[in-house]
Amino acid sequence: MDLCCWREFFVLNRTIILFVYGQVFFVLGLAITWQSRRHSQLDLARSLSWLGAFGLSHGLHEWGDIFIPIQAEYLARAWADTLLLLQVCLLAFSFACLFQFGAETLRPPRSRLHWIQVIPVGLALAWATAFLWTSQVLRWDATQVVTYADVWARYLLGFPGALAAAFGLRQQIRQHVQWQDYSRMAPWFRVASLALASYAVFGGLFVPVAPFFPANVINAQVVVDLSGMPPQVLRSLAGLALAISVVRGLEIFEMEVDRRIEAMEQIQILLTERERISRELHDGAIQTVYTAGLMAESIRKRLDDGPLAIRMDRVISALQHAIRDLRQFIVELEPDAPRESLVDRLRQLTEEPHLQSLLEVEVNIACDESTPFSPARATHVLAIANEALSNIIRHAHARQVWLTAAPRNGHLELTIADDGIGFSGEVMPGFGLRNMHDRSRLLGGTLHIGRRAPHGTQVVLTVPWNDPR
Repeated sequence: MDLCCWREFFVLNRTIILFVYGQVFFVLGLAITWQSRRHSQLDLARSLSWLGAFGLSHGLHEWGDIFIPIQAEYLARAWADTLLLLQVCLLAFSFACLFQFGAETLRPPRSRLHWIQVIPVGLALAWATAFLWTSQVLRWDATQVVTYADVWARYLLGFPGALAAAFGLRQQIRQHVQWQDYSRMAPWFRVASLALASYAVFGGLFVPVAPFFPANVINAQVVVDLSGMPPQVLRSLAGLALAISVVRGLEIFEMEVDRRIEAMEQIQILLTERERISRELHDGAIQTVYTAGLMAESIRKRLDDGPLAIRMDRVISALQHAIRDLRQFIVELEPDAPRESLVDRLRQLTEEPHLQSLLEVEVNIACDESTPFSPARATHVLAIANEALSNIIRHAHARQVWLTAAPRNGHLELTIADDGIGFSGEVMPGFGLRNMHDRSRLLGGTLHIGRRAPHGTQVVLTVPWNDPR
């Protein structure tokens, strides 16, 4: 196929090319917009919204090349010109969003270089001022205004914005992605950076033909003459690479959530295991050593003073020392008794950064903080609440949690509900659930786990407010 036929092929399929071009960037914007990053602690999460806005607005701009000519056949010339002016404004807005994304990613974390974030806004205002000047003061016709506005939007915003985004993404990879051990995602962000750099050339330098340098030398027509294909094809390929790499790279936020859940599970397992060892030492080893000590003392009473009695005294002393050591180990293994009130500890539990980063927690505690609740019993209540919240994070796929606590007829009623997927059939008791039921029985209370209408799960703990006699 010679160059002429190649060029004719793209001319005949121009509508399809424009549609695919717009769709690539629109899908990019949708993928970023739908990805929940509200609770992420990665710096990249706070700037990705600008890249999503670029994708959505740029896709709509490219689709305008399809639909505006169709509408122009039925609208008055003034309305058609207005649509063209709005379209070029949408182009400038999309490039400004891309530039802002680059500025946000280039600014070092906790840095005072806020002036970097002002550059895109300043250039956008400069472009808008020139746009209004040519359209209102110089009274250029709409076609000329749109051409000049398109060219300068690409020069002032598109080209530097795409380069800034490419370098900013590379900086994020070096400073955060690899440092925080998300190396599996780093190659995808490198591809996205290269795609942005390519788009800086294809979208920022290959501008419409204009009677000034460099638009009269390097422009879209030169690309068509040399390759036979319009710049939109090259931009579409860069956009496709960008969309695929960014969509795959967004998995980093799922990895972040998984690692936080894993960290919470490890903490919970560690605390549970320490408590188990503490109970076994108290109920098993220390009782056995204590019994051995009593037997040794009984034998000592039957012995007369002599070498054997002296050795038996040493045995008794060693056993007593072992009992003291075991008791010290038990004290060290058990969690510290909370000095704050139960109400304060419940609020602290719901305000944990790991929990707040994964769920929206609404707390309603109607208990009187001055009413005493023993520290030992508070530890069990907090452990049950913590296990319930951990189960929600691991299994419920919930977005919001409601924790309520109130006195009911001399009892504390603690309810933890979520809006997750709930469960079907009976709840299969695992280690965590058995531990929760064991603690509730130690408190002399009841634990009920059931469905929450319209969907979700509800855990209700009811325990006597005072220690059972």
